[in-house]
Amino acid sequence: MKLFTLFLATLALFAANIYLGAVSIPASVITDILTGGEAARPSWAYIIWESRVPSAITALLSGAGLAAAGLLLQTAFRNPLAGPSILGIDGGANLGVAVAMLLLGGSFAAGGYAIGGFMLVIITAMLGAWAVMALLISLSQVLRSDTMLLIAGVMIGYLTSSVISLLNYGATEEGVRSFMVWGLGSFANVTLDRLPLFAASMCTGIALALLLVKPLNALLLGQRYAANLGINIARTRTLLLLVTGLLTATSTAFCGPIAFIGLAVPHLARLLLGTADHRALLPATLLTGAALALLCNILSTQPANTIIPINVITPFIGAPVVIWVMMKKE
Repeated sequence: MKLFTLFLATLALFAANIYLGAVSIPASVITDILTGGEAARPSWAYIIWESRVPSAITALLSGAGLAAAGLLLQTAFRNPLAGPSILGIDGGANLGVAVAMLLLGGSFAAGGYAIGGFMLVIITAMLGAWAVMALLISLSQVLRSDTMLLIAGVMIGYLTSSVISLLNYGATEEGVRSFMVWGLGSFANVTLDRLPLFAASMCTGIALALLLVKPLNALLLGQRYAANLGINIARTRTLLLLVTGLLTATSTAFCGPIAFIGLAVPHLARLLLGTADHRALLPATLLTGAALALLCNILSTQPANTIIPINVITPFIGAPVVIWVMMKKE
């Protein structure tokens, strides 16, 4: 029943993302546009199909994916404060984008081919995130302790942050501003032509996360118990890193670093369901993450003729949840 309520809430928020926005469009007109009718103004049809629909789908998938990544990490490392950013994967994506914007000036040419603009940002962000993930998978073969691997991820995050600061120091004013704006996060970056690639990547990661329900439940009882149940701990940990890396890298590359959703949403889902069973908890986390991201997207577009960055809104929801978790642990 609770899962069905979450589903209905997510559906309602998705519809609200299409019917509400910075530009006021009559609801009857939006319905006509969505059902294939003609719009009174061509600009309204453009806003719906090229802006609101892609943005709503992006928010839904990004929120669900980041929330799932957070739950996987919190379960694997048995740490309530673990999140997608804790392993430095999004730091790798940030570094890739910093190289594109601050070092390369937004364009790259080699062998007669030139890449620039948003495509270069996506490519460099994905390369940076996957490089960090490859390093983490290699370290996981050496560091048998989850705590040590977690600390290694934090240190990688510090290293990428230092390199970014160095690149900022020698960059142009325009490059620094572009990188800062990207870092504030936005679900509006994914246009209709970019949506298939984004959706395919996020849906693949979410599907793989759902396949990990059984080993996740076993890990709740400890690694030794999970191993006695026939769970291959090393392989499971590698799969967890691959799935969280795919979800985090894709979301960060296309939308920028989205704060707090991966960290706070799993706790909200546990609070709503009152269970740690991943057969119910993971779907609830996916729906809660999607709903929260859709809500933040609505709030970001409510001021007339402007859009507030997502990372200005998410801390108002995520920070109190994290503080509550820390107080509960004391």
